Amino acid sequence: MPNKNIRPIFGVPLLGYTIAEAKRSRYITRYLVSTDSEDIRRIAIRYEAEVPFLRPADLASDTASSVAALQHAVGWAEADEGQRYDYVVELMCTNPMKTVDDIDAAIDKLVSTGADSVIGMCRLADHHPIRIKKIVDDRIVDFALPETPESRRQDLKPDAYIRNGSIYALRRDVLMVQGRRYGTPHSRPHIMPLDRSINVDSPVDFVVAEALFKAHPRPYVARLADLEA
Repeated sequence: MPNKNIRPIFGVPLLGYTIAEAKRSRYITRYLVSTDSEDIRRIAIRYEAEVPFLRPADLASDTASSVAALQHAVGWAEADEGQRYDYVVELMCTNPMKTVDDIDAAIDKLVSTGADSVIGMCRLADHHPIRIKKIVDDRIVDFALPETPESRRQDLKPDAYIRNGSIYALRRDVLMVQGRRYGTPHSRPHIMPLDRSINVDSPVDFVVAEALFKAHPRPYVARLADLEA
């Protein structure tokens, strides 16, 4: 979806929700938006985030890695300030349902446990690995684990989890030296409920996100919507 990050939900651009929650954090000291889009830059600044650079073209293509784009942003900020950060928190604006409580809980866990990273995750139900199949010669075959007859999703074991595209809280050197965001032996989860784990990537996801916001309104939405009026 072109320009999905600035498509509005209840009058607020998608990225506005992430900026608003980040600015409520007790810990985050600088708010940078990395983009190659002048439209995104303009809107992010209106929502009081910094966009002091535009991302280079080689870091903004469909094949560019998230690690490289994040390293570029951190490297720019450290050069600008003349000092190294201790921690980096990447907040994906495609999940507008995360809250400041999720953000600060992930940071708390990162610092208190000495983890390499703390990643936003949610439990799988219908998409449990036992229920995932592949098609071989037009036949349905178990992808990884055998499915037992009449297995109910609430009974599937072991519990399975997936990254929900929301929060990546990292020690600085894990990103800048090891070149990792997650997947090290010392990565830990911040488990979020399904209703805060949407990853907006299609028109249907926008409909779901609007329904979730209607059920769980944010008090600042009207104030932010005024910025767009």
